[in-house]
Amino acid sequence: MTERCAWAGNDPLYVHYHDTEWGVPTDDARTLFEFLVLEGAQAGLSWITVLRKRERYRAVFDGFDPERVVRYDDAKKAELLADPGIIRNRAKIDAAILNARAWLDLLDAGIDPAAWLWGFVDGRPVQNAFAALAEIPATTPQSDAMSKALKTRGFKFVGSTICYALMQAAGMTNDHVVACPRHREVADLARLRSRA
Repeated sequence: MTERCAWAGNDPLYVHYHDTEWGVPTDDARTLFEFLVLEGAQAGLSWITVLRKRERYRAVFDGFDPERVVRYDDAKKAELLADPGIIRNRAKIDAAILNARAWLDLLDAGIDPAAWLWGFVDGRPVQNAFAALAEIPATTPQSDAMSKALKTRGFKFVGSTICYALMQAAGMTNDHVVACPRHREVADLARLRSRA
């Protein structure tokens, strides 16, 4: 891939993420919760910073199992704040725990969180055709709506920019530039998903 999206650069971790995961449609609830937590952790930072800490996050956040995360007490929070392998920000750690509660509240209300999130794009990935990185928006009306709905449901660190980043990561929108080989590959995956 010589014309991949410019943001992937040359960092092997970033390149692998771009080439195998970013933009691939997923409705796996655990993956979506992970993206929700990690995109919130990214606020004010670069995604590569979070990506380099992702495996540690998976370990200390119990595989992003909301049933476990919701039970984190002050001792666990102190442990997380002392862990240099993650982003040690009290507000972001508190938000992850609050978001686990809000996620489980959706389930308790009979709402499938994955289907609910996908509902903001009517269940189908948005296929964009951007020629350059500069054309890709930071927010969209769909991410605005998702952000507002998440906040209403008690979620934290879910501004529209964070929501749009989640939508890009989870394949709710295909924002690979058209010259990138992954644009067509992800579009093909989206078509398969739509037919399923």
